Amino acid sequence: VQLQASGGGLVQAGGSLRLSCAASGSTVSSLTVVWFRQAPGKERDFVGGTGWSAPSARYAESVKGRFTISRDNGKNTVYLQMNSLKVEDTAVYYCAADFRPTLQTNYAYWGQGTQVTVSS
Repeated sequence: VQLQASGGGLVQAGGSLRLSCAASGSTVSSLTVVWFRQAPGKERDFVGGTGWSAPSARYAESVKGRFTISRDNGKNTVYLQMNSLKVEDTAVYYCAADFRPTLQTNYAYWGQGTQVTVSS
């Protein structure tokens, strides 16, 4: 399975971005897909994810109500819609996936990161 993350960029605080995680080698409908982020000098943090066995996504408290994960099975892509962005959302965002049906602590497949920079 290969994952391709894209959609990062520079945005002002309060703005929006949509990140994409395109999968190849498997259909996203059979993958648990999650998003992580890592800010400079900090550990990688869980942002949100959706297991293939459970339609509802889970989110970190810091992004709940602002970020939304969705799947487009036809495009074999999982999206991370980020609204009301804050300066503290600045980080490299990674998507990861696994064939196990629910969210895990470790994931078998990782995409390259995409940089999100939120300016004040």
